[in-house]
Amino acid sequence: MTITIGVHSSNPSLYHLYHLSRLGLAREELAPLGESVVFHPYTDGVRTGELLSRGVIDFGGTGSTPPVTAQAAGHDIVYTAVSAPRPEHGALLVPEDSPARTVADLKGTTVHLAIGSWQTHLIAKALDDAGLSYADDITAVRGGDDSEELLRTGAIAAWVAQGDRLAAARRTGGLRTLIRTGDVITDRSVFFTRRDLAESRPEIVEALTRALRRADDWAAAHPRRAAEIAAADLGGSADDWETALRALPWRIEPVTDAFIAEQQEAADIFHRIGFIERPVTVAQALAGAGADRAA
Repeated sequence: MTITIGVHSSNPSLYHLYHLSRLGLAREELAPLGESVVFHPYTDGVRTGELLSRGVIDFGGTGSTPPVTAQAAGHDIVYTAVSAPRPEHGALLVPEDSPARTVADLKGTTVHLAIGSWQTHLIAKALDDAGLSYADDITAVRGGDDSEELLRTGAIAAWVAQGDRLAAARRTGGLRTLIRTGDVITDRSVFFTRRDLAESRPEIVEALTRALRRADDWAAAHPRRAAEIAAADLGGSADDWETALRALPWRIEPVTDAFIAEQQEAADIFHRIGFIERPVTVAQALAGAGADRAA
């Protein structure tokens, strides 16, 4: 059997596992089980649940939002592991002279973010905590290469930045952090697979988790080299990438009750604001829970 690992640039652990494939980390972990491995690169982590259900990939990882929307879409996923919290991974930025001092001050404004990613979780929960609604009180627009420029010229009120782009924006100056990600959500990387693989071959999931930990160990020990890989592949400067990568925890942890509770809170907010069409019981995405059983 060949295990196909889905990989995209927004999940740091999987991204570096892929780019370290010459080291054979996943291959070495799977070989004793009689399995081989291939990688399937794709650009949009929001599609991970669909790709798992279609059998295009066997294992993937994203931020906190895509597995919730995958469950809402009927994909039978199982959480396998999470990263440690990433409090400095991203931030909601406003111009330095913006009148906005709290997220409540963004009511009626336009905010750029990566819709469908962990950034939706961040903004939706921050607004909910302030008694506001992501659906009704801001205009959420998918961010792009021009988001920083639009923010600096006043065309938008706020922008969720992450990674090297956050590091570059802060280095340039003139912007202020309105929300620090870690003050609102834990913002973990999340890894998941199909139920059939999780429940029939748990040893494969364990092997892949070990490979991820080895990739994380490498990135933590070689931040400059990891930054150079990202800059050469994705653009930006190695210096900004190094700043961003040094802010990550590079630690894979088990799925805990606290994580499931945070995901459930996100799912409830998403359903309340209409971001997902039906309620989700997050605990059903655990091995042994069963897609059709109440948790």
